[in-house]
Amino acid sequence: MWRWEAPHPDWEPPKEKDSPADWPEVVGSVAYDAGETLVLVDPLVPQDGWEKLDELVRGRDVRVLTTIAWHRRSRAQVVQRYGGVVSNARATLPRGVELIPIEGAREQMVWIAEHGALVPGDRLLGDGDPLRVCPDSWLRYLNGFTGAELRVALRKLLDLPVRLILVSHGEPVLRDARTALERALAA
Repeated sequence: MWRWEAPHPDWEPPKEKDSPADWPEVVGSVAYDAGETLVLVDPLVPQDGWEKLDELVRGRDVRVLTTIAWHRRSRAQVVQRYGGVVSNARATLPRGVELIPIEGAREQMVWIAEHGALVPGDRLLGDGDPLRVCPDSWLRYLNGFTGAELRVALRKLLDLPVRLILVSHGEPVLRDARTALERALAA
């Protein structure tokens, strides 16, 4: 498993704290070696990052997963370069990789059982203490869906044996991830 970071080309300094535009310039992406398949979650590949990704792919099948609609990032380039497949169908996922839809939040998180790794898109952020649920302002477009409702929808994640939370925004949670998740959902 490999998590890398890259500056997002569309980033602009936020004008208001916790607004939908308030996210760090550098975003995270994840690669998971599933044997004959390399799974890429929300890949954003900088110009100087293709060589490293070429080494990881080494002729394997590539599956590209997107957690939330606007995390398409480098998806089209990855698919073109490696002949990758974008599919959320359970039958097309490698063993040990699951998609967890977050009802009402228009997000699906990726669960990688082998590593106890949860890969969220925008609903969990690694810039709290050490994790937090996204601000309510990020939910404005969801027709009244609230932060309280999001916390309820995320509670099912506590049923997983979470050891890592590899966030897109902020620092990943590499220790005590379950405790960090419990705290974030209680706040």
